[in-house]
Amino acid sequence: QVQLEESGGGLVQPGGTLRLSCAASDSDVSFTNMGWYRQFPGKERQWVATILSGGDSSYASAVKGRFTVSTNNAKNAVYLEMNSLKPEDTAVYYCNACIGTTWHWGQGTQVTVSS
Repeated sequence: QVQLEESGGGLVQPGGTLRLSCAASDSDVSFTNMGWYRQFPGKERQWVATILSGGDSSYASAVKGRFTVSTNNAKNAVYLEMNSLKPEDTAVYYCNACIGTTWHWGQGTQVTVSS
């Protein structure tokens, strides 16, 4: 069973930057569709960004222009560069990727934006 392993969360001040990473536990797999979601306390998980294997990307309006989703050449890792962070970006962030016809989720990483 392939797992997605996330890293990069933490505490950052407003206006700061964080980079989240998500990699497949099996380096031989490749993603066809990958992205990020986030979950606020007491709320449902919501979509943040998606990148397709061909490179096309899309973003939720709340993060467009501040966040950048990317992948590596092997298409077995996905990243989220978060700039100009705001307190309202505080959430647990989850990566999500399709391998073959199966969707996989990362374990989640906490991002806290606070002074």
